[in-house]
Amino acid sequence: MRLAAIDIGTNSIHMVVVEVKADFSFEVVDREKDMVRLGAGGLGGRALAPAAAEAAFETLVRFKQLASSREVEEILAVATSAVREARNGGEFLAAIEKRTGIRPRVVSGIEEARLIHKAAVYGVDASSGTTVVIDIGGGSMEVTLGTATEVHLARSFPLGAIRLTDRYVSSDPLSRSDERRLVKHIRAEFAAFAEQLTAAGFNRVIATSGTSLSLGEVALSGGRLFDGNSIHHTRVPAKALHRARKQVVDLDMQRRLRVPGLDSRRADLIVAGAVLLDTVVRLLNAKEITLCDLALREGLILDFIDRNRKRIAAAERYPDIRRRSVVELGERCRWYRTHSEHVARLALSLFDQTRGIHQVGDRAREWLEYAALLHDIGGHIAYEDHHKHSYYLIRHGGLRGFEPEEVEAIALMAQYHRRGRPKNSNPSLSSLPPDARRAVRVGSAMLRLAESLDRSHGQVIAEVELQPTGSRFRLVLRAHGPAELERWAASRHAAPLEKLLGKALTFQAVDLDHAEDADSLAPLHRAATPLRGRRRLGQAREARPARAEGGGVRR
Repeated sequence: MRLAAIDIGTNSIHMVVVEVKADFSFEVVDREKDMVRLGAGGLGGRALAPAAAEAAFETLVRFKQLASSREVEEILAVATSAVREARNGGEFLAAIEKRTGIRPRVVSGIEEARLIHKAAVYGVDASSGTTVVIDIGGGSMEVTLGTATEVHLARSFPLGAIRLTDRYVSSDPLSRSDERRLVKHIRAEFAAFAEQLTAAGFNRVIATSGTSLSLGEVALSGGRLFDGNSIHHTRVPAKALHRARKQVVDLDMQRRLRVPGLDSRRADLIVAGAVLLDTVVRLLNAKEITLCDLALREGLILDFIDRNRKRIAAAERYPDIRRRSVVELGERCRWYRTHSEHVARLALSLFDQTRGIHQVGDRAREWLEYAALLHDIGGHIAYEDHHKHSYYLIRHGGLRGFEPEEVEAIALMAQYHRRGRPKNSNPSLSSLPPDARRAVRVGSAMLRLAESLDRSHGQVIAEVELQPTGSRFRLVLRAHGPAELERWAASRHAAPLEKLLGKALTFQAVDLDHAEDADSLAPLHRAATPLRGRRRLGQAREARPARAEGGGVRR
C-alpha cells in the first residue's frame, strides 16, 4: 500500500510518499517540499496573505500530481499553526479541497506534538529510557517527553521561527538588545516546562525539522566523522550548537548566505531559530541533541498504520486497490463471503462462455465480478428489499479506485440480481453511457442466474457449461449431490439471460458423485425473443483458453 502525507506548515509544505510493508514498517519512495511562507501573513489571527495562499494551492496541485504518478492510494494532509490561527483558515482549507481534491484537517498543537514524537522515536533509537523531542516550526515549537511507545507530556508553544523573527529580529545582524529580549521571551514561555522535564528526567533529546537540521549542519560543518547526504541520527554537542548560534547571530544576511552547511532558504529565519534551539537546550541542561529528519508527515503515516493494520494486511492479500476496496466493503457489511465468491465464479463462467453473443468487454466482466461479490450486502440492513439496500451500500460505500460511472454500473447490476430488469426509465441507468447500460443488462442477467444456482448457499453446483442444441441452449449443471433446489431456482430466473441469448434455456443436472444418475430436464416452455446480429455461441468457443479464470467451466 502506498500513502502520501502532507504537512501544510507555517514556513513550508512537505510531502512524503511511502510504501507500507507487510510488517507495518514503511519505506520512503519520494519526498518533495516547497517553502511558501504561509505564516508571513497569517499568524496571530490575521488572514493568510493571498499571494502565500495562491503559492500553497499551486504547490498542492503539483503534490497531488506527484502522488497520482506514484500510484498513492490515500493522501493524509494536515495544517498547523498558520492555518490554525488565520481568520480565513477554514476558507483556505475548503479552497484546497475544491482545487486539488486533497482534504486537509487542522491539528491542534498537542496532537501535532504527539505525531512528531511518534515519528522521532521511530527514526532514532529510543528503545530504552525517556526522550525529549523538540520540533521548531515556523509558527510554533512542539516539545514532548515520552518513551518509544508512549507520550507522557506534550506542549505546544508559540515560539516558531517566523513568529519570533517577525517580532524580535529588527536588525541585521541581530543587535545584542534584541537578542536579550528574544531570550527573555523564550525563557518566560518555556522555563517552567523545562523544569518539569528535567525533574521527570530523560536520557536523550531529539531535535527535528528544518531549523534544527540546518543549524546542525552549521554546527557540524568541517567536523563530521562520516560524510554523507544526511545528518539524520547525528549527535550534536550542546557546545557546538552554541558556537553555531553565535556564528549566525553575529553575521549579516550576505555573510550568513556563505556559511557552510546553512540552507540559504532559511538564512533570514535561522537567527531566531538558532537562539531558540540553543536557549531551549540550555534550559534543559542537555549535553547534546540527536538530529532526526522524520517529523509530522512521518508521524501521520505511523498513526495511519497503527489505526489501519487490518486494512494494510488486506493490501498484502489484495494488491489491487479496486479489488481490495470491494472486499473491505463486503467485510464491513458482514457479507456471505463463500456464497458471494461462488456466485461470482458462476457468473463469470456464464459471461465467458457467451462473449460472442453479448460482445461486451473485460471492463464489464470486472464490474460483474464485483457486483456478484457485493450483491447480497444489503442483507446487512434487512433481508426484505436487500437488493435495493445493496445498491445503496455500493453507491455510498466509498469504493476506491473506481470512476463514478463504474460504481453506478456495479450497484445497478447488484440491484437487479433479484427482481426487475434494467430499464431506461430508471434515471440512474439512463444517466450511464450506452456501453455501460449494455454492460448492466448483460451483467445483471448473468448475476441473477448465477445467484439462483446457489439458492441453497451450499455451493452444490461445481461448474456450468452452456451447450447449443438447435433452437435452444442447454445449461449443464455439474453438481456435487442433488441439485433440485438450484435447478428449480434457475428455471425461475432464466428469462433475462434467455432474452440476451435469443433462445430458451434447458437445464441438465449431472451429479459428479454419481455420474450414472445424470438427470435431463424437459425444455422450459417459455417464449424467447431472438436477438438479431449476434454471433452463434460456437464462434465464441474459439476463444475459450482465455476464459480459464471464469470459474470452473469444463473444457
